Amino acid sequence: MALLRPFRALRPVPELAFRIAAVPYDVVTTEEARALAAHEPLSFLHVSRAEIDLPPDTDPHADIVYERAASTFSYLREKALVLDEQACLYFYRLQAGTHAQTGVAGCFSIDEYDRDVIKKHERTRRDKEDDRTRHMLALRAQTGPVFLTYVASPDIDTVATRITTGAPLVDFTAVDGVRHTLWPVAGGDGARLVAAFADLPTLYIADGHHRAASAARTRNEMRERGLAPMDLGDGADFTTVLAVAFPHNQVRILPYNRTVKDLAGLSPSDFLARVSEAFSVAAGGPITPERPGDIAMYVDHLWYTLRSRHRVDEPDVIGSLDVSVLQDRLLAPILQIGDVRTDPRIEFLGGVRGTDALAAAVDQGSAAVAFSLYPVSVAALMAVSDAGAIMPPKSTWFEPKLRDGLLTHLV
Repeated sequence: MALLRPFRALRPVPELAFRIAAVPYDVVTTEEARALAAHEPLSFLHVSRAEIDLPPDTDPHADIVYERAASTFSYLREKALVLDEQACLYFYRLQAGTHAQTGVAGCFSIDEYDRDVIKKHERTRRDKEDDRTRHMLALRAQTGPVFLTYVASPDIDTVATRITTGAPLVDFTAVDGVRHTLWPVAGGDGARLVAAFADLPTLYIADGHHRAASAARTRNEMRERGLAPMDLGDGADFTTVLAVAFPHNQVRILPYNRTVKDLAGLSPSDFLARVSEAFSVAAGGPITPERPGDIAMYVDHLWYTLRSRHRVDEPDVIGSLDVSVLQDRLLAPILQIGDVRTDPRIEFLGGVRGTDALAAAVDQGSAAVAFSLYPVSVAALMAVSDAGAIMPPKSTWFEPKLRDGLLTHLV
């Protein structure tokens, strides 16, 4: 079963939601966050990336950063945030262009995260866990949700259809064009959602592995320190994690593309010859792959379509991914990139930036070759998670993104 708990959300007053809600802390650099929040004193980036309000040379992990985050959070609570009077759930809809997805926002069991009822597909980094754990402890709050997915449920869909035809509590379009809409769900409909989630055998983390891991560490540290949870009377204390769960058939995954700065000493013609040994190579192919198994490559001002000559066994859920084929058959043996997490020669571009940025990087000389990939499917992500395996680094880019500060879980 999947345990779902209503909670008393701390949220912006509706008329200020568009000013407060901010992009996730981990999709922008300090400089980008500073620029985004420069003219908006209510932006939640002042909380999630508090170093932007300190001198430019401040270590983003210095004690003063977390102290500043807590201070700014207290200011926002006084001026612009309200605490729900009763525990409830929310439907949270994201709409980007013609794409829309509606998820259930609430609190989910960290114990079930530990037991893999909530399944993972990424490794987390200790330094990133340290950062968000310190942030949660400083604020005594989880300020941004984990992005979950689940196999679509007719029972949940029925409640969603009924609730989202009514007037929303919050409805705004952010500067990036993504529309964010919230509907509270309480009473009988809230109970129906809780029961429907209890019938789900599994939830999957789509995005937010570090948030989830940090929530688990925060729980452990609060227990070790003997810290009592905030007494909100909602039953959603530090043993739960804030998340929004979307049905699998609404989730959109974009590719995570790659550029490489040099050809490892090879000329373009020698590089193509080496690639041709491992792949069939067709010149002039589409700049975006049209099917799984195809990889688009841009080198020397021309696009090529690559298809591996090596057959991968279907049961190999990792080896059959296009990102794995690219790494195992080209990046490692030909371009000498063994660990994409540490090699400075490779860069990653989320699919939202499109393929024009790939060609521009090569044409302008900042890269020697670029690769455009077919996006990983939700089914593949679930298969990797079910197998207890780990997705290769930078495999998926989920779009649109949830916003920080729109719903906060006090712990």
